[in-house]
Amino acid sequence: MKREMLRLRSWESSLAALFVLVAIPASAAADHGYKGSPYHDSRHQGGAQRVPGRVDCAYYDLGGEGIAYHDSDAKNNGSGALNPADGTYLNQFRMDEGVDTSYTKFHDEIDNNPYDVVQPPENLLYVGWTEPGEWFKITVEVARAGLYSADLLYTSNRGGTISLDVNGKAGTQPLTIQSTFNAADPIAWRQWHHWNIAPGLVKLRLPKGRSVLTVHILSGGNMNLAYFDFKRVG
Repeated sequence: MKREMLRLRSWESSLAALFVLVAIPASAAADHGYKGSPYHDSRHQGGAQRVPGRVDCAYYDLGGEGIAYHDSDAKNNGSGALNPADGTYLNQFRMDEGVDTSYTKFHDEIDNNPYDVVQPPENLLYVGWTEPGEWFKITVEVARAGLYSADLLYTSNRGGTISLDVNGKAGTQPLTIQSTFNAADPIAWRQWHHWNIAPGLVKLRLPKGRSVLTVHILSGGNMNLAYFDFKRVG
């Protein structure tokens, strides 16, 4: 009997050790099966974007259509199109991907126009030409678990709604984006370039470590999304 008890205890100890070896941290387990990866290129060294801090939309993950993003068409309407493919980094940024990207320009008072509520930095990359049903993923590294709030730098010709997921699960309700349309601007196309900040638009509870955020365009579209500035609450 004593020999059998010793064997049983030895087996239980081995099994417990096995569970310790294969245990997966909660943040890593949340990413299980996701084949995207943080963005990087020759100029932007990349890695998961840090929270708290600024999370840039144009640096959405690598992985392509259906993995790191979904876009309504395969053409990048900004890079290589509106912005000619002339060999420069900004004009050709991610030009072969479906997500439409561009950058702020200060010539001819495009993005530094008098109808800005907030003037953005020059040459700031952003995601634009957004349409309902589109989405993109951003991998973040969270310094400390807790509740976070984020301001959004954006433009919106006609208003709309977005939402954010955390590791594949709904993180927010639909979030209302106020229109930045200003009838006083005499230049029609500049309605897409009236920049503003939505303070505290996003509130998310995030685990410590790596997580994947998914930004969904729910309604409205015609929004330019530059970055979310995350701060820990409390």
